Amino acid sequence: MRNDTKERMVFVLMGVSGSGKSAIGRMLASEIALPFYEGDDLHPKANIAKMAQSIPLTDDDRKAWLITLAGLISQANRKKGAVLACSALKKNYREILSRYGQEEVSFIYLKGSRRIIRRRIEERRAHFMPPGLLDSQFDILEEPEDAITVEIDAPPERICSEIIDGLIGRGLLS
Repeated sequence: MRNDTKERMVFVLMGVSGSGKSAIGRMLASEIALPFYEGDDLHPKANIAKMAQSIPLTDDDRKAWLITLAGLISQANRKKGAVLACSALKKNYREILSRYGQEEVSFIYLKGSRRIIRRRIEERRAHFMPPGLLDSQFDILEEPEDAITVEIDAPPERICSEIIDGLIGRGLLS
């Protein structure tokens, strides 16, 4: 377990549903000794109900949720930092999360093919996001240019190791 992250940094694991944000996020948080937050837990009930009915969320649906997550990031920045799982599919969503660059945030993009991610979504149980919404997520995805990008076609331990190497390379972890 490491405890040598850049002080107060929030690491946001982002990507479409099924990319491994929660599992990898928990593993990363454990490795770097930071609290983990699941962004899906903070969705308004109306958003969860909409997704459970296979209705894609709109930007308006996501706005209050993103503002709530930005508040969580701000609080974590005043403490010791955190790891957050959040889709952050569009550039303007990431801007809201970072409060337009005012917060200490580093995005980690978990990238995978539709085939791999669809298989993962179809295999998982007890999640409100049905496989039918995956295409809508890929349709609005704006891949980040400045994130640490890791392909998800490897075992979780290797993905986490690649992330840690990327954080070290950027001086965000020593």
